[in-house]
Amino acid sequence: MLIVTDDIDRTEHQLTAGELACPECQGELRPWGHARARRLRTRHGTRHIRPRRACCRVCGRTHVLLAGVALLRRVDAVEVIGEAIVANAAGLGHRPIAARLGRPAATVRGWLRRFAARAERTASHAVAWIYRLDVSAFRVDPDRDGTPVRFALAALGRAVAAAERFMGTTAHSRWQVVSSLCSGRLLANTSCPYPPVR
Repeated sequence: MLIVTDDIDRTEHQLTAGELACPECQGELRPWGHARARRLRTRHGTRHIRPRRACCRVCGRTHVLLAGVALLRRVDAVEVIGEAIVANAAGLGHRPIAARLGRPAATVRGWLRRFAARAERTASHAVAWIYRLDVSAFRVDPDRDGTPVRFALAALGRAVAAAERFMGTTAHSRWQVVSSLCSGRLLANTSCPYPPVR
């Protein structure tokens, strides 16, 4: 799995030009068909996406190139899920959040529980990205008055800011940057580790 830009033409150009590297061995990725089409629920309706597949010329492994608007095995866009997580950290319960987003309460409760279960791991991963992207970063300590969820959100915010400084551009969507930094695994099973920060 590799998270790529939401611009299909740009991704196709990067793939055919050999600009995308294998997440396993850093070898050159080349086009290799498509993954199955999927439906993605956004704040403005349903969107249909068909992720590209790529094959590494060095190790021969294949990878799905998932657009940053999505998360691994989630039908809702990352911005929708991120909005729910932020609202919950601000004190809102899963039912009012579900009503605001137009999603089933059980679905929203599942997102919030999964994020909370992975909060410490997510914070550690985000801090690793902060140090990787910003060599001048000061030590990042948890907020003693906050919760693990709030610290994870703060660390993700700082990691996104570090990525923006590193790239020299402002992200169109901060949650898409989060998806990229987490390799789409923000709400993955708790036993599913984040890939190493390189």
